[in-house]
Amino acid sequence: MSHASHSETDGPTYLWLAAIPLSLFLLLVWGLINHSLPWQLELPWVPSLGLSLAFRIDGFSAQMLALITGIGTWVFVYASGYLAHEPRRGRLFVVLILFMLAMIGAVTADNVILLFLFWELTSLTSFLLVGFNHDNPDARAASRQALLVTMGGGLAMLGGLILLGQMAGSWTLSGIVAAGPSLHDDPLLPAALVLVLLGAFTKSAQFPFHFWLPNAMSAPTPVSAYLHSATMVKLGIYLMARLDPAFNDLLFWEVLLVGTGTLTAVWAAVLALRERDLKRILACSTVSALGTLTLLIGLPSAGSGLAVVAFLFAHALYKAPLFMVAGNIDHATGTRSIDHLMGLRRAMPWTAAAAVLAGLSMAGLPLSFGFVAKDVISSAKLEAEVFTLVSYATVLVNAVAVAVAGVAAVRVFWGPPEAPRGQVHEVSWRMVLPPIAIVLLGMEFDFFPALADPLLIAAARSISPGLGEVDLSAAYDLDVLLSATGITAVIGMLFFFAWDRMHEAVHRLRWLDRYGPAALYDRLLHGLTHVAAWHTRALQHGRVSGYLQLTLAALLLMSAYGWLHTERQLAWTWDWPDHAWAWALACLLIVIGAAAAAMLRTRIAVLMASGLVGYGSAVLFLFAGAPDLAFTQFAVETVLVVVAASVLPRYGTSPLPHEPVRISRGVLAAAAGIGTFLLLAHMASLPVNSELADWFGRASLPEAHGHNVVNVIIVDFRALDTLGEIAVVAFSLLAALPLFAGLRKERSS
Repeated sequence: MSHASHSETDGPTYLWLAAIPLSLFLLLVWGLINHSLPWQLELPWVPSLGLSLAFRIDGFSAQMLALITGIGTWVFVYASGYLAHEPRRGRLFVVLILFMLAMIGAVTADNVILLFLFWELTSLTSFLLVGFNHDNPDARAASRQALLVTMGGGLAMLGGLILLGQMAGSWTLSGIVAAGPSLHDDPLLPAALVLVLLGAFTKSAQFPFHFWLPNAMSAPTPVSAYLHSATMVKLGIYLMARLDPAFNDLLFWEVLLVGTGTLTAVWAAVLALRERDLKRILACSTVSALGTLTLLIGLPSAGSGLAVVAFLFAHALYKAPLFMVAGNIDHATGTRSIDHLMGLRRAMPWTAAAAVLAGLSMAGLPLSFGFVAKDVISSAKLEAEVFTLVSYATVLVNAVAVAVAGVAAVRVFWGPPEAPRGQVHEVSWRMVLPPIAIVLLGMEFDFFPALADPLLIAAARSISPGLGEVDLSAAYDLDVLLSATGITAVIGMLFFFAWDRMHEAVHRLRWLDRYGPAALYDRLLHGLTHVAAWHTRALQHGRVSGYLQLTLAALLLMSAYGWLHTERQLAWTWDWPDHAWAWALACLLIVIGAAAAAMLRTRIAVLMASGLVGYGSAVLFLFAGAPDLAFTQFAVETVLVVVAASVLPRYGTSPLPHEPVRISRGVLAAAAGIGTFLLLAHMASLPVNSELADWFGRASLPEAHGHNVVNVIIVDFRALDTLGEIAVVAFSLLAALPLFAGLRKERSS
């Protein structure tokens, strides 16, 4: 709905929060001026595992930080205006700050485990941002989808990073890249790279995981502008570019990245033609741009690194303003459908100006940094001699980008105004200034490319060490570039004028909705609910006997597996222990109690018989050298029998229901007994390792100041475990309090 009629004084504006990313940006600029790269910091973390809190900032990390904090500053300013009338805006700003810090951590972390932690934190915070309007079921579904896809890929990435760390003998990203050439013959390398790329593909919305990004448009526009331009979706690109110097020589790496990137770029361009919502059109174009970046990373040329950083920079400078323009239109008119938007330039002149300038950069036309980026992309493709099919595909993608720029910058602002929709006027300065400032910055870098040279060339050399001397201000041949730009612009304009017809043609491809990746995700999620329901019925049926049977069966299977995969040796001894009579008595009590409990039908009798099993076990513990455990068992059994015997009569004295004899249960019980016996006999045959016991004996007095080693282990060395056991007992008491209250109430009545 439109927010234009509201006043601008609804509570705090939170504009001052923009000082947080601004101060970080200025700190980065100061550091780049006064200190040479790279910057490194290493702090102890888990020394026993060889892990440290390692951070490293080189040229590429510095570029990412500049985008995160620079674009972030304007996003915070924009959000203060866009959310001026949102009562929960304080919560969104808190999550947005956490998200920004997680991104900063992810692009500066050198330790791969630390990188994973920040990586998943970006997924978690983006889940909260996308689902900010939690009253909307579409927002909840979109946030859940984004979380499942990106965090699932993150878990796969963790497995790949662990494999790479083990193969390289280093847990730092820089160490893995340095050791990369020596890993090419390792048979585990393909599996490790596939796992890592799964994480990168899901985060950067590569096919077939692309569908979550357009659906995430349910997020507030400031969030969309930030996620699509400078932060989360670029994180997968960042990781692939980081690892590219180590594995760029591998045909497997090149084919996977070039193939996936090309397919993603083309597929997303086609999907953009199916959309009528302006934000979703821009989102599909973002997916297409991410596919192009993945393609560029996979190219084997040294110039591909410069193409990646230049396009990464240009994309941020035009995509953030375009999303802000879409937000301004929605804020002023109450709709994002291009079917109901036209002729807004008179009512919103400043927003229209920002849209035109950002559209120029997206289309790669002169007067924008996108013009420069398009040249270095073309040079990288020529140097790498890509397949003709890939070249044709990129022409199609660039043409659709021109058409999308035309839709966002021309269609909605020019032409005759639509039917009256009420009073529409320009939004507040806090929503106009950010897109204008960002697009003007992009124009400045077009006229003076040397301003961007130090940052971009340093970033390019970080991911393409073989890059020679480059000067962006003299990087392109105007005649060739203008010719290529003209061809793309002509095709793009044809797409723009035929947008509605092409939309109708592509929209009729209903099989995309039935068999595409998004439909497969829905079917998998639906199937998961059925599997969960079956699993619950099978394992959580509420029958104690069933739980016991499953537990015994699982233990038998694990024991059998261990038995088959070790040297089958049993320890047979006829040396009777000193207290053989006590052991025999204990066994007799246990056997009699177990047999009686199985045959008796009265509840109180079954209780007494089971208590006999407990007393027999206590006797065994007593004469086996564990008197503390024996006395505990005696106490527990006595209390259990006394309390249960006093309570059972209140619930009736009817006999237990008669159940038919089941041979399967008898076989399972016998197998459990025999298996346990064989397992213990096998364990007794193994050599005794006393290292742990000796260590506890030596450390008990000097480190824990205790002579009783058992007590020291329980109270000091396993203090958390003991605390957990105490907590379990305490919670059990709390759970039993309602039962005691019920008994007291029954007695008083």
